[in-house]
Amino acid sequence: MKESSAADPAAPKRARVRNRRGEGGRLREDIISAAAELLDETGDERAITLRSVARKVGIAAPSIYPHFPDQPSIMLAVVQREFAELATHLHSEVRAAGNDPREGLYALCRAYLAYAKNHPERYRTMFGGLWMPTLGDNSLTEEDLTSLGSTAIQVLVDALAKCAAAGQSAVTDPPQDAIALWLGLHGLAHQRAVSRTFPWPEESITEAMITRLACLKET
Repeated sequence: MKESSAADPAAPKRARVRNRRGEGGRLREDIISAAAELLDETGDERAITLRSVARKVGIAAPSIYPHFPDQPSIMLAVVQREFAELATHLHSEVRAAGNDPREGLYALCRAYLAYAKNHPERYRTMFGGLWMPTLGDNSLTEEDLTSLGSTAIQVLVDALAKCAAAGQSAVTDPPQDAIALWLGLHGLAHQRAVSRTFPWPEESITEAMITRLACLKET
């Protein structure tokens, strides 16, 4: 029986125009974007296969292999791009907050929580999800997985270190204390995602958590 493309989120809207010589990088980005869109549309990493991504882009599945050897490598590229964009966004929020390190840290933390709330499927996938493979069964390496999110975490480390340098925070080990703060933010983001009703005043809980985990001093 012929599949109905109208009900299939992986179905391409039109055939893709063949790239000119030297434009292979554009196809790679198209593949990553298609996988991210499928994730948004379905909310399920299992829906992202070589076949579904190829159909979304408008190419034959074998055309993916020069760019990605398997499905986990596509998922890795999606997650890497999301982390890079998150780091850029967080850095922009810190700059927009002005010269006060404390306000910059608050702005960063709020932006992080907002990202998790506004992009639940991508956020869940970035921190594990069903796509996380067993090493040795695919093309991914241990370094591929352990380095995920390092750039975004560094933005938090730098913001916390500036608070300490300005005498606004009592932290003595910004890299380690930033991990503790991130774990708090991640836990709050997760709880918001899984709870039908959030039983606490979100704004005050957020402010209290940031203040305490960042060891911010009273102003």
